Amino acid sequence: MKTYLDCFPCFLEQALRAGRIATDDEKKIKKVLDEVGMMLKEIPLESTPPESGRLIYHKVAEITGNLDPYKEIKRQSTQNALSLYPFLKEQVEKSEDRLLAAIRIAIAGNVIDFGANWDFDVEEETKEALNRDFAICDYDRFKCRLNKAHEVLYIGDNAGECVFDRILIEEMKKQVIFVVRGVSIINDATYEDAVEAGIDQVASIVSSGTDAPGTILKICSEEFREIYHKSNFIISKGQGNYEALSNERRPIFFLLKSKCRVIADDIGVAKGDIILKAIENDTSSNNFPL
Repeated sequence: MKTYLDCFPCFLEQALRAGRIATDDEKKIKKVLDEVGMMLKEIPLESTPPESGRLIYHKVAEITGNLDPYKEIKRQSTQNALSLYPFLKEQVEKSEDRLLAAIRIAIAGNVIDFGANWDFDVEEETKEALNRDFAICDYDRFKCRLNKAHEVLYIGDNAGECVFDRILIEEMKKQVIFVVRGVSIINDATYEDAVEAGIDQVASIVSSGTDAPGTILKICSEEFREIYHKSNFIISKGQGNYEALSNERRPIFFLLKSKCRVIADDIGVAKGDIILKAIENDTSSNNFPL
């Protein structure tokens, strides 16, 4: 996905928010805004938002000296999500379609976002997602891929959200490789965050090697790219991964809630919609048809 003009004020808003979390030094925060503002004129519209976000959050860390300002927020998000785990499992167990319910729960967890979406209530969002209609629902394609796949590559998104992902992983009953960020960036999940959520109990955990808020393949590790290109069933969680991978020619299923108008318009849905979208331009010859 390209960068839209409406992304630019969002970049500044995120820089201000991250700066305030990283430090209470107003002069440093002002310097963050000054330097990020100067950076914006160099950002081409052809780049993806995670590429720009990577540079902006690097600048916040450089100026404030705080390399992981969201550390405590991530820990608390995971603890809050774990407290909901029994409720989430109960929703799956009493559902007529357990897999679809687990997908809904995984998407509900996508609300845990301290980048683009700051104001949310996880418990209320979960209840809403369990009853809300999908704007796009390629569920039959998903089931077809899942039934024939030996292994699932599951590209995670945020800390806390991993607990919701765990629900889906448990219900798919397949070998799963769960992908985390290489280093801390915003509240995106790292290896430690995934382990705290219990992902290591249900999947193998690998790092993408990237320090961006999205899976930008050209800066991912060679090890991850090899796994990615061999996979014939990929789940991509969240907006950042959608922004980075939406133009890929791979068998990807995007699971997300559209939390901003730019993403909603790009996909062709309304802000707030829940989405299970299969990529349309898979041309890999070694994969069965969608």
